[in-house]
Amino acid sequence: MGIVNLQDTFARGLLVAADLSEKSLADFAGKRKVLNIFPSIDTGVCAQSVRTFNKRASSLDNTVVLCISADLPFAQARFCGAEGLENVVTLSTFRSSFSNDYGVTLTESPLRGLTARAVVVLNEQNQVLHAELVSEIANEPDYKAALAVL
Repeated sequence: MGIVNLQDTFARGLLVAADLSEKSLADFAGKRKVLNIFPSIDTGVCAQSVRTFNKRASSLDNTVVLCISADLPFAQARFCGAEGLENVVTLSTFRSSFSNDYGVTLTESPLRGLTARAVVVLNEQNQVLHAELVSEIANEPDYKAALAVL
């Protein structure tokens, strides 16, 4: 996974929030960040990762979980509202080069063009503490390993 230039890539305000505003790492300054990256909220494994991180996020001090997919912000917000998920922030890649910049674009499957399943954990200074590119798109990430570094 080519995770480089995190400050430059995400600092340009490349992801879109539920209110259609652009978000950058600066919007979460001073917090530890869990980037839960996945293809679409409309798949069972992706939805489960959002639910799992939502549940575990409520007990993490000074940490924000950013759930990042190509879904439109409206679909992300509808899912979280229907599920009662309030401990994660959903962000869309639909107006950005985020998946290419982070090296997580699927290139050789029926899902090509969407993001692979990955987790990146950053400290308060946006330094990478943990990165996982899940080897099989149908598998969940290693939650324990991601959260162990926080």
